[in-house]
Amino acid sequence: MMPSFFIAHGAPLLALEDNSYTQFLHQLGQELPRPKAIVLFSAHWESPAQMVSEVEEYETIHDFGGFPEELFRMHYPANGDPELAKEIENTFSNHGIAYHVDTTRGLDHGAWVVLKLLYPNADIPVISMSVNPALPPEEQYNIGKTLVSLREKDVMVIGSGGLVHNLSIIRMDKDDDQVEEWVLEFDEWLNQTVKNWDTNALFNYQDQAPHASKAVPPFGKEHFIPLFYAMGAADNNQKANLRHQSYRYRNLSHSVWQFG
Repeated sequence: MMPSFFIAHGAPLLALEDNSYTQFLHQLGQELPRPKAIVLFSAHWESPAQMVSEVEEYETIHDFGGFPEELFRMHYPANGDPELAKEIENTFSNHGIAYHVDTTRGLDHGAWVVLKLLYPNADIPVISMSVNPALPPEEQYNIGKTLVSLREKDVMVIGSGGLVHNLSIIRMDKDDDQVEEWVLEFDEWLNQTVKNWDTNALFNYQDQAPHASKAVPPFGKEHFIPLFYAMGAADNNQKANLRHQSYRYRNLSHSVWQFG
């Protein structure tokens, strides 16, 4: 059965960089079984109702500013899979999950940066999915849970975001090996809780995790919650493997979790 993943998309500059994290993602894409398609929940597509993409050929959205021109010239011309999108829509209907269909939106950098590093040839169909930070974590998990059967059909589910992601305190001027202590304390709690598949604690992370309000501020919650969609998609095989963890800019985490 195809695993599901949480993958940090970091700063858009990752699409240009050659470092330990980009090298890991390149290698991961080569070692995994080739998926038939990818269903990707991106932190950069927020919607009050679940959105399902029926785009046939995606444009590349450059939803950022202040970066090198080379980054704005990059494109990831992935195709969609309308038939798979219809299957997801039917699954949502059968589970009472409200959704809307989108036929125009391209891939934001939360999607295409990750996909370009994993599968640079853009030759795997993609279904882009929104996230809803206003939902309780249990409901986000349950949306992912409805997609368990897709993994049996060689479809990969990815949640793309950032588990420690607070742009108000990030230090882009300090790109070194130093990590602030509170980040490590938060991740220590999170790593143990995810490995134990302790959903009760995870769903109440804001009250239980140390430094939660700093690691996951209210204005950055959309980056944390793709974890729940990805874990839900592996609810039938509750195994969690931390494949990579590193940090940039003193407090931005690059975490990759494999589920199932």
